[in-house]
Amino acid sequence: MGINGNRLFRPVAIALASAVLLAACGSDKQRGSADAAAPAAPPAPTVTVVTVHTEAVPLVVELPGRTAPYLIAEVRPQVTGIVKQRPFTEGSDVKAGQVLYQIDPATYQAAYDSAKANLARAEANVYAARLKADRYADLVKINAVSKQAFDDATAELQQGQAEVAAAKAAIEKAKIDLAFTRVTSPIAGRIGRSAVTPGALVTANQSEALATVQQLDPIYVDVTQSSSELLRMKRDLAEGRLQRASGDTVPVRLVLEDGSVFGAEGRLAFSEVSVDPGTGSVTLRAVFPNPRAELLPGMYVRARLSQGIKSDAALVPHAALSHDPRGNAQVMVVGGEGKVEARRVTAEQSLGDKWVVTAGLADGDRVIVEGLQRVRPGAQVQVTEAGAAPAAAAAAPPAAAQKN
Repeated sequence: MGINGNRLFRPVAIALASAVLLAACGSDKQRGSADAAAPAAPPAPTVTVVTVHTEAVPLVVELPGRTAPYLIAEVRPQVTGIVKQRPFTEGSDVKAGQVLYQIDPATYQAAYDSAKANLARAEANVYAARLKADRYADLVKINAVSKQAFDDATAELQQGQAEVAAAKAAIEKAKIDLAFTRVTSPIAGRIGRSAVTPGALVTANQSEALATVQQLDPIYVDVTQSSSELLRMKRDLAEGRLQRASGDTVPVRLVLEDGSVFGAEGRLAFSEVSVDPGTGSVTLRAVFPNPRAELLPGMYVRARLSQGIKSDAALVPHAALSHDPRGNAQVMVVGGEGKVEARRVTAEQSLGDKWVVTAGLADGDRVIVEGLQRVRPGAQVQVTEAGAAPAAAAAAPPAAAQKN
């Protein structure tokens, strides 16, 4: 090409090179914008864990029950008559043998006096018959009286002696009836309301009780436990998974209707020897001291019974335990690589603010108690031990120093 051709080609080459450079710059800018727009990977969520340790934990079962009086006596009259007095205050404490009702004793006093008179007459007849029999005994030896007359005198003496015995028995009955006009309390305890007032007619052995006396100190608490739980406890004791508490007696604590715990500790007295076929439960009876009569018969209570000691149980906070769709208890555990694992556990009961886990956890397992809503099985997490002091944040420079 000539000189003119070179002159024409140079501007074209310059233009092409400029276009290539502009395209390259534009591509670099687009790539840089795309890199800046790409989101950064989110950090692993932080969870709070507790490290569980197996230990010996007493297994306490809480059972519903009702209080019942230690002794109960329904007071009924044993003679018929008009009530003259009622010398007691309803709702007060009475002693054994204390007079509760006084029935008019006039007719029974007269019967007693009549019985004593009949005894005196019978004894007088015996005295005369004995003298006659003694005389005839001497006379029959000399044939002064017939053998028949002697036999009649002897029979008359024996008949008189029988009449004396009958008169004595009549006196004893009259004496008992007279004593029954004073209706006394058979036991010591608290008496309820009276069904009659002075002036009322009462009859011997009537169906309606005059009053009821109940001994409240000590007092019974009857609770029920399912036979399946009782069998499981006995099986665990026999196989060594559960250890017996020290001593032969089983201590019992009582939770009242308002949620408070009764101050005194009771003991298990006995368990029923048969299972109720209607409910499949066994009745357990505990005895509690009740010196201030805080417990009244018929109160609904919950009894806490110690059924043994689990030697390798773990205590887990309530917040850590949840349930899977099938209703099985589970906890989230952080493994050695910082990954979350769902662990099925057996939580038999609650002890304070913790669950007693008897299976599913080993000593040293880290159980998540906070941050459960942010994790799922297999997720990587950052761990903070519960109760540990948080790391101190870097102190910001003072405002004055920033100005300077």
